[in-house]
Amino acid sequence: MKLASLKDGRDGRLVVVSDDLAWYAPADAVAPTLQAALDDWERAEPMLRALAGTLEHGAVPRERFHEHDAASPLPRAYQWADGSAYVNHVALVRKARGAEMPDSFWTDPLMYQGGSDGFLGPRDPIPLADDSWGLDLEAEVAVITGDLPRGADREAALAAIRLVMLCNDVSLRNLIPGELAKGFGFFQSKPASAFSPVAVTPDSLHGWRDGRLCGALEVELNGRPLGQADAGVDMTFDFGSLAVHAARTRDLAAGTIIGSGTVSNRGPDGGPGRTIEEGGAGYSCLAELRTVETLTHGAPRTPFLKAKDVVRIEMRDARRRTIFGAIEQEVRGP
Repeated sequence: MKLASLKDGRDGRLVVVSDDLAWYAPADAVAPTLQAALDDWERAEPMLRALAGTLEHGAVPRERFHEHDAASPLPRAYQWADGSAYVNHVALVRKARGAEMPDSFWTDPLMYQGGSDGFLGPRDPIPLADDSWGLDLEAEVAVITGDLPRGADREAALAAIRLVMLCNDVSLRNLIPGELAKGFGFFQSKPASAFSPVAVTPDSLHGWRDGRLCGALEVELNGRPLGQADAGVDMTFDFGSLAVHAARTRDLAAGTIIGSGTVSNRGPDGGPGRTIEEGGAGYSCLAELRTVETLTHGAPRTPFLKAKDVVRIEMRDARRRTIFGAIEQEVRGP
């Protein structure tokens, strides 16, 4: 089942979307918003599935689905917790800023709580007020949970995952070191993120395996391939583990979003990944590419994002059909 929120007020209007993303049917009779559906999932979920079935058979009034009309599935959320499940990425980015990586990072997930009071739509521009801030994309997978009690185990955490989607976790790289040096974590360096036009139930994803989404996460910059890392490879912490970590000391409310962190694959030799041109899986963010360039050439060669740059993030099935729709955003300068 695929769900989306059309732009309509702060919380959007919930619709069920056909598997090929061509059509939608309004879900107002079930729940006005996705958050309302998540709050009453036991009642709403079977009704939404029934609506999805009739939509696939053309047995319900339907309208054309246009990704440009979609907000992020949750236009705002009660909680946005982003992990760093791909420790290869963590190691490279920390190396770029000269920071040591403790051994515990391989056994205890990193996670920060981001701003969730308003997300960018999947086709909304990324605002940039100052080029010196070092604007970067971060292509990720994310899940939306139902209610999960404090201290839940991995089995309960996996069962609480309601929907899966893609994310562009926008970062301002040049603001990060100063913030982290204060010892309190990210804030100004993490502006609004964007999520894919459609969120999908795990049972509808052929690549969903044991808390991981397997498949190439395609990233383009200005129409050229940047990355195609497999989201199911080199993921040190699956979503069950990330949710357990998030719920260790608090209840997670329905509508909590948990991110995977930047998807990252190692190279065949176990070291940093290679560019697509070199036969590698490429990169899901510019910071990782810049780190590899520094290790190889002594200095980064690729600039951070600037005005009019266009980022595209998408995942396709075995028949090359889009699964979640595309996040496609242009940088909007001052």
